[in-house]
Amino acid sequence: MSAAGSARVAKHRLVVVGSGWAGFRVLQSVDSRRFDVTLVSLRNHFVFTPLLASTAVGTLEFRCVTEPVKRVPNVQFFEAKCDTVDFANKRVHCSSSFEGFSRDSFSVQYDSLVLAIGAVSNTFNIPGVAEHALFLKDVNDARKIRSRIMECFEHASQPNISDAEKAKLLHFAVVGGGPTGVEFLAELHDFITEDVISLYPDLRPFLSMSIYEAGKKILGAFDDKLSQYAGERFKRKGIELKLGQAVKEVKAGSFVLTTGEVVHYGMLVWSTGLSPVDLVKKLTSGDSEIAGHPVLQKEQQGMGRLVTDHYFRVLDTKGNALQNVFALGDCATVKDRNLPCTAQVANQKGAWLAKALNRSIQKNTQMTLPFEELGIRPFQYNHMGSLAYIGKWRAVADLATPVPNTPKGVSDAVKHFVPNSGIGAWLFWRSAYFTMSGYFQISLSMQNWIFAKS
Repeated sequence: MSAAGSARVAKHRLVVVGSGWAGFRVLQSVDSRRFDVTLVSLRNHFVFTPLLASTAVGTLEFRCVTEPVKRVPNVQFFEAKCDTVDFANKRVHCSSSFEGFSRDSFSVQYDSLVLAIGAVSNTFNIPGVAEHALFLKDVNDARKIRSRIMECFEHASQPNISDAEKAKLLHFAVVGGGPTGVEFLAELHDFITEDVISLYPDLRPFLSMSIYEAGKKILGAFDDKLSQYAGERFKRKGIELKLGQAVKEVKAGSFVLTTGEVVHYGMLVWSTGLSPVDLVKKLTSGDSEIAGHPVLQKEQQGMGRLVTDHYFRVLDTKGNALQNVFALGDCATVKDRNLPCTAQVANQKGAWLAKALNRSIQKNTQMTLPFEELGIRPFQYNHMGSLAYIGKWRAVADLATPVPNTPKGVSDAVKHFVPNSGIGAWLFWRSAYFTMSGYFQISLSMQNWIFAKS
């Protein structure tokens, strides 16, 4: 096992694990003149996840929603998996993420550690989901979806395919009625009805789309009126809403509901929430190869994320904060403040932590004093609203503050001027994502997306 970066000791060594919204924001904003920054991540790019659905149907090209991490100056990058953390000796143990080289391992020394390792799609241990369903978490997922859409139409157009088989192949199903599932199905409907079906006019009678949601409504976190509006729009477009319906098994070409009904599909996209990654499970269970490893605290109500204090320092099972070890993004939650796993939450957390680290090292070059002793205030979330595209130039915008005891945010100042549904909400949705991008390459690419099909 080699010790990567051990020779660079002049500056405070900051190791960031993960290149998602939180981790990438820390990389961009931290002062690399004062920190020796190292990134460990399974992917070599940042993904603007709110627009993955647009890439899956071709509205945007894949490169338009990614930003290579190597473009961030003065950051040493290792494309690898973080296997475990030795908190006592301040080392991150990693293994190569490349196929055939997983046994190649190394370690990275840190003075401060940021865990921004995200989360994975939650399959609820339902048999067959991982093997047969498609997901929408990364660019590779979007590529698979785009390919599968065209495969279904091409195969259904062959002369030996019966009408019954055509109907099965051209049933596009989404499981999960949250924003990701709703936005993807809306984009898919636009794509197929406006573009694809004109190439296969004889297949129109066999086309069907449906969304399966175990709850009583789609967009369950949104205001009831907005959820109802979205549902009515879907029904008018011929999209079937299967509410109160849960899946108990998925097979190749079909899935089984808890009622026993068998549903055939050509493509199934699974979007039912998040689950912790293996590293989080290991750190919170005590299942570590390192003797004396402290067991980190995990949330009891929810998906089992790491628990931090209001300065994002991880807590052990006794409630003690680990100094200079931070966790943020989808892998962590703040104690007594259960913020949602969204891009805007992770982005704001990353921005706050980078600013706090910069202030801390200016006042305390050894980083030995906690933030509160340096006059740094705890993180405060500024809610920007919840947005969802529902197709045909329509969107819904819920600008109410979703978390109790959360200070009023930008949405409270603008909610009287922004339509909460329809074309006006769609314009707000697109302009908000454009503003939110904040990354030079992505912003330039998104100019085409804002006016796409207009």
